[in-house]
Amino acid sequence: MIVRALPIRESSEVKSLTIARIYRPTRGATQSGHARTKAWLLEYERTEPLEIEPLMGWTGSSETEMQVKVPFDTREEAVAFAERRGIAFEIEDRPPEEERRGLSYSDNFKPGRLGQWTH
Repeated sequence: MIVRALPIRESSEVKSLTIARIYRPTRGATQSGHARTKAWLLEYERTEPLEIEPLMGWTGSSETEMQVKVPFDTREEAVAFAERRGIAFEIEDRPPEEERRGLSYSDNFKPGRLGQWTH
C-alpha cells in the first residue's frame, strides 16, 4: 500500500492559492426558461490536476473547494464575500441577451411567406 502525505497548508497560504470565479450562469441550450440564471455564483477554480485512480480509472482530486458553489443575489455581495475572505477572484460578465422575436405557428401558412413551406 502506498501512502502519500500531503503537506499541511497554512490558512494564509490557502487564501493566496485559491482563485474564485464570480459569474451568472447561463441557461442551458435545451431550456427556454430563465430559472437559476438570476443569481450570481462564486465558484473556486481548480488548482491541481485531476488524478486518475489506477484500479478503476476514476478521476479525483484532493481539492474540496471545487465542490463549493456559493450563490448570491447580487454581484456586489459576491465581491464583498470574496474580499472579506481574502480570496482572489475574477468576474465574468455575460453579454446582454438579445430580444427574441415572437414566432407564431400560423405564420407558416401566410400567403405572403417568403420561403416555401414544407413538412
